[in-house]
Amino acid sequence: MGARIPEETIERIQKSNDILEVVGEYVQLKKQGRNYFGLCPFHNENTPSFSVSSEKQIYRCFGCGKGGNVISFLMELEGFSFIEAIRNLADRIGIELPQLDTPNQNDQASKEKETMREGHGLLARLYHHCLTNTEYGQKAKEYLLNRGFTEEMIDHFQIGYAPDSWEFATSFLHKRNYSLATMQEAGILARREFDGKYFDRFRNRIMFPIWDSQGKNIAFGGRILGEGEPKYLNSPETKIFHKSKSLYGYHMARPVMRKEDKAILFEGYVDVIAAWKAGLTNGVATLGTSLTEEQARLLSRNVTTVIICYDSDQAGINAAFRASELIEKVNCNVRIAQMPQGMDPDDYIQKHGGDRFKKDVIGASLTVMAFKMQFMRRGKNLQDEGERMRYIEEILHEIAKLPKAVERDHYLRQLADEFNLSLDALKQQQYQAFMDQKRKKDKDGRNRENNPKKYIGQPSRLLPAFHNAERILLAHMLKDVSIAEKVEELLGGAFNIDEYSAISAYLYAYYAEGNTPDISMFLERIDDQRLKQVVTELAMLTINEDISDQELYDYVKQVKKYPKLLEIQEREKDKKRAEREQDMVEAARIAMEIVELKKALKS
Repeated sequence: MGARIPEETIERIQKSNDILEVVGEYVQLKKQGRNYFGLCPFHNENTPSFSVSSEKQIYRCFGCGKGGNVISFLMELEGFSFIEAIRNLADRIGIELPQLDTPNQNDQASKEKETMREGHGLLARLYHHCLTNTEYGQKAKEYLLNRGFTEEMIDHFQIGYAPDSWEFATSFLHKRNYSLATMQEAGILARREFDGKYFDRFRNRIMFPIWDSQGKNIAFGGRILGEGEPKYLNSPETKIFHKSKSLYGYHMARPVMRKEDKAILFEGYVDVIAAWKAGLTNGVATLGTSLTEEQARLLSRNVTTVIICYDSDQAGINAAFRASELIEKVNCNVRIAQMPQGMDPDDYIQKHGGDRFKKDVIGASLTVMAFKMQFMRRGKNLQDEGERMRYIEEILHEIAKLPKAVERDHYLRQLADEFNLSLDALKQQQYQAFMDQKRKKDKDGRNRENNPKKYIGQPSRLLPAFHNAERILLAHMLKDVSIAEKVEELLGGAFNIDEYSAISAYLYAYYAEGNTPDISMFLERIDDQRLKQVVTELAMLTINEDISDQELYDYVKQVKKYPKLLEIQEREKDKKRAEREQDMVEAARIAMEIVELKKALKS
């Protein structure tokens, strides 16, 4: 067996990372009473049911039932292994971890991912050095400076250059004993089919490093220098890079996004960099794909408003509409910035400067509906009666989709004023469009599974007395060693619910080792994910701080009574069976047993 991370080191790392700070990087939290609440990052919801306790250092979602401590939060949300979560938490507080020998399968996978990130980080520095300090990168640097990039921008975004060579990166990594097969899996290298030889994936390209949410290098975007296809080449999907979950510049923009409660969404990394030069440091971009639900959720955890700033061509406008629907779905306000025809944000900033971009493009962004109204006017002669009526009908159809009555009323009044139309007539026609859409939606949804999901932990009925007693006993036991000791003496592990019996066994062992009540630390002793969720649910229960001995005995009594009640029910069935079979002697004997059992219940 190889070296492990000592228990005391894990404990120190865990205690040094406040769960509020870590979770707060992913979820906007607001204090309500003793706990903090926000929208759950694990499932879609409109009303915050995700709770974090600073006092207990645990989280719990009352909607989907997920719960745990700071380690399980990172494992669940980032998909980290246990070792990856510990390393991440150790990095945050500057604790160096020992090298792990002969890792198990999970640790091996985690080590491989770490090696992939290291390879990316090393190459990012090499490419940056090539661009800024060598003759190889002279032409690329001149190109960037001519495009309006400054040395400050090049340094801040670690822009680099991959020379026009088949083995520049391959040879560099090989000399440093990196496995070329692992580097191929990481997307840095490629392999020839006919002889199996490894070669550089990126050649003669300006290199833009791509980072994960913690600022670790996980991929590259490369722009060809001069002519060639493809113009932009992104790293492929790998174990550490998922395009659908990543946003370019996210780790740098996040502090400003959260401070301003606003994010600007661009189509490409060059636009993010140009906007940064203009003083807009809350910009992020998708990576060569349309916005995904995961990316929209990532934004919604940090801000309540997203400004979409895409290209002004037809493809850009369509993409902006699609993105706006996804962002509205995750409960964010959306605005769309209008770019002049034929320009992208980078072009605009180069031509008109950063101040005008901030004021006339981002500052003048429109609501989605206002943008649609402007867009639908394009190419229409509104002096022509037929085109004007067609435009009004199209707009009414869009207004009917708006969820808020106040918004619908606002845009209907705008239409009435602009075209001198009766507001009542417009309202009537809009209502008709709304009903048509509703009928179509109902028809489409008729064959779907429309039952809402029932989440774990969602109380569907009043709990039986014994169940409630077991919950309250365990909630007290998690807070107080002396109560746990009394319950162990009176009841041992004889809880009727299997999960509670298992938790009590873990808890007795935890306290027997001399540990004090600490929910977050206790959770690390439990391997079963379902049990962890139950512990967090119990720990979040609102209970009286003090419990008298009498109350304690009453709860224990309720727990002990339940098996006897079950036994009485079974004997009642036996008695009925004997009566059906006309065995009156047996029926009388069972009746006497039932009397004795009921007496024992009262004692």
